[in-house]
Amino acid sequence: MTISITRRTGNALGFLACVGLMAYALYAQYVLALEPCPLCIFQRAAVITLGVLFLVAALHNPGQRGARVYAGLQLLAVTVGVLVSSRHIWIQMQPPGSVEACGANLNYLFDILPPFQVIKKVLFGSGECGTIDWRLLGLSMPWWVAISQVVLGAWALFVNMPARASTSDVAVRQ
Repeated sequence: MTISITRRTGNALGFLACVGLMAYALYAQYVLALEPCPLCIFQRAAVITLGVLFLVAALHNPGQRGARVYAGLQLLAVTVGVLVSSRHIWIQMQPPGSVEACGANLNYLFDILPPFQVIKKVLFGSGECGTIDWRLLGLSMPWWVAISQVVLGAWALFVNMPARASTSDVAVRQ
């Protein structure tokens, strides 16, 4: 059986997946009372950026060239998200106290420092990001964000850069 998925539908599904990831992040924050650390917030920004790119691609429904541009931008968002998640995972694997804390919450840092200094401070400090409050199948949330980003990156390539350059449809075989 073959199911045909248009580029528009594929990008819309990618957008919905990002909405689902953000919905769970907000559920974890407001229902499970898991306060996001600065690196969690940066990962959320990467997921939101990817979701916006999927949404714009779905609404635009570009031709082959435009789809390749969207795929490149989506992969850039995925790469940033995976790098931030990887840094978060690395911090979580360090012994407690071995990573310098950034010392203040993200809103305060943005109030007193220029944006690039805040990003540097969070990426190279953030000892408070080493706390693991949540696990699923033995993996912490940054692991699941990284896995989700990789899957969504593969989906972006599958949808926007099909092997058949003559059509905007891609086939899913079951």
